[in-house]
Amino acid sequence: MTAKPTSPFAAAEPGNPLVSVNPADPADVVTEIAAPGAPAAVAAVERARAAQPGWVRAGAAARSAALGAVASAVEAGAAELAALAVRETGKPLAEARAEVARTAAIWRYYAQAPYEPAGTVHETAAGPGLLLTRRRPHGVAGLITPWNFPFAIPAWKAAPALAVGNTVVLKPAPEATACARRLAALVQAAVPEGVFTVVAGGTTEGAAVVSAADVVSFTGSTAAGGTVARAAAARGVPVQAETGGLNAAIVLPDADIGRAAAHIAAALAGYAGQKCTATSRVIAVGTALDPLREALAEALRALPVGDPGDPATVCGPLISGRARDRFGQSLSGVPVLAAGGAVDGPGWYAAPTLAEKVPDGHPLLTEEVFAPVAALLPADDLRHAVRISNAVPYGLVTSVHTAGLEAVLEGLDHLDTGMIRINAPSTGADFHVPFGGTKASGHGPREQGRAVLDFYTSGRTYTLAP
Repeated sequence: MTAKPTSPFAAAEPGNPLVSVNPADPADVVTEIAAPGAPAAVAAVERARAAQPGWVRAGAAARSAALGAVASAVEAGAAELAALAVRETGKPLAEARAEVARTAAIWRYYAQAPYEPAGTVHETAAGPGLLLTRRRPHGVAGLITPWNFPFAIPAWKAAPALAVGNTVVLKPAPEATACARRLAALVQAAVPEGVFTVVAGGTTEGAAVVSAADVVSFTGSTAAGGTVARAAAARGVPVQAETGGLNAAIVLPDADIGRAAAHIAAALAGYAGQKCTATSRVIAVGTALDPLREALAEALRALPVGDPGDPATVCGPLISGRARDRFGQSLSGVPVLAAGGAVDGPGWYAAPTLAEKVPDGHPLLTEEVFAPVAALLPADDLRHAVRISNAVPYGLVTSVHTAGLEAVLEGLDHLDTGMIRINAPSTGADFHVPFGGTKASGHGPREQGRAVLDFYTSGRTYTLAP
């Protein structure tokens, strides 16, 4: 995600303090620890490697029971976990509660994965014998995760990796250190020693994990994702990297404009736009432009902005002062069509904003700002809208708003994005189906669903001759 204010690879030098603060009240220090350094990260991977044979030999029932126990522990601690996400990452309480519930569901979903078929049986081409295929774990999964989904993203990486017999070393973003360590305590209570480890830190620790793990999964900035992918590929290690989006919402003239505006406002400003699936470009087709402009401006002005601990809040603070500065810089030289409420307080708040008449090449149309801001763009027809949507380096998700599917079905095949959502916000993802994008939005196989089980295993073919 090109323009994230911080990445999972940005933090203190080894031994120096690693500080995580409350974005709604930066004077509130959530946690402060010393960055452990590269040797400690490599040592964690080696401990995980030593634990891995025992973990896979424990069998499907043991692994399934362990993942189910994690799900139950997350459910039992839901209120505490949600409050911690609000405090450490500024996530609005309603979203934090939903994320914790989703986290428990992810662990429970993958608790069934150990019982999935691990291979197939085939006839030989000629003569007696059998051909077998079998999936086996790689060993140690090194996971590099961001701060914006401090429980769900580690869960949707770690749970399938553990289910198929890998052990896990998780390097979370510095801004989500406390969340990661609390999750680790719940997981470690359910699995043998060394099976799941959290290594706090930044660039040094992340690079060390990547240099030692047997399979790597990353979510974060485009620059860091490229570094991870190259480092893993140089070692011949399987790697996947989810690196963000510059997502469009296409609104056709026959759409329910009020409903579309509500969806887009939520996707633009929910969690202050700090989601890789957030809407950052709104493409109005033909006569949809004027009514959408009015409806979207009204929806943004009505959006609850403020204390993330308030259950009614939709847009809370940005993660850092640098993120807020970048938000302000992104609006340089463009007319602001509408802005939502602003908060006068100690936190790093930004008003949800819609800009229009944005010139070609402006950062709003080329970079992911990762803040509650989007550009309104006109299109002559659906084909034109698709061209506009595709004219960016990213291809994560597109939302399309329309009353009928006839014209859209033809246009959808030309959208260069990994996910397309019809009459729904661009944000949101179902964990039981593949998640990922095209172009600069991702590298390697998809995450989530059953598809990710193949990523965390290597295939083998056995020939059994009589």
